[in-house]
Amino acid sequence: MAFKSDKGFRCFQAFLTWGNFVIACCGLALMAMCIFFIVDRDRLYVLVYATGNDSIWRAAWIGLFTGFALFCTSVMGMYAILKAKRKLILAYIILMIIIFAFEVASAITAATHKDWFVPNLFLKQMLENYNKPLPEDLPSTQDEIYRTTGVTDAWNRVMTQKQCCGVYGPQDWVKYNSQFRQQNSDSEYPWPRQCCQQDEVGDIVHINACKIGVEPYVFTRGCYDYIAGPLIRQGLAVSWFGFAILCWTFFVVVGVMFYYTQLES
Repeated sequence: MAFKSDKGFRCFQAFLTWGNFVIACCGLALMAMCIFFIVDRDRLYVLVYATGNDSIWRAAWIGLFTGFALFCTSVMGMYAILKAKRKLILAYIILMIIIFAFEVASAITAATHKDWFVPNLFLKQMLENYNKPLPEDLPSTQDEIYRTTGVTDAWNRVMTQKQCCGVYGPQDWVKYNSQFRQQNSDSEYPWPRQCCQQDEVGDIVHINACKIGVEPYVFTRGCYDYIAGPLIRQGLAVSWFGFAILCWTFFVVVGVMFYYTQLES
């Protein structure tokens, strides 16, 4: 050993063990964060899927895998360090480098794609898919059924629960051409009935006032913040926590590499 004393060796060994214990705890925390994101508690995944780019969900799946791998590998590392087993330590170093690369990919993807959720992205998806009829002459694919019915149900739920309308506001349904506009007349349905104020049992309070846009009988706030807000916050949490884990893991793995070089063959 290159350590000046047995006490110095034990202290360094204890530090590396503690460092891996922190990594194991961080791995469990990362798994919990990614699971929270993946389960889609706000049921917004279909709106992201309909945009054609759900990479942020793939980043969460990668983060879940790396969190589990970090936990398992760090536990193995603690045992290998305490027992000073060179082969196990070498295996630990190789596995950590591989996991490190996966976590870099996950963190970068989560950080970059959260800025992709701009209002016009959801506006285009809403106009193209909301209330879109399925073709009668050709059989619909499962993807088409999921996209169409899922987007309509999701928008209905968000507008009703959050008391909002469209992306920017109710004028989205009047200003732009859409599947909804093609299926409904301006006079009868200027915007979906979910944009109208409802009572406790779900009945519209004043349908005529809602049709002409009288507040508070029609919701004038857009839904963008209620849709993109949770996605952006959760994407930031996964990415920045992932970067923090990477920084700590880097120094621990470097320490283990030095520790490995000092062990006798």
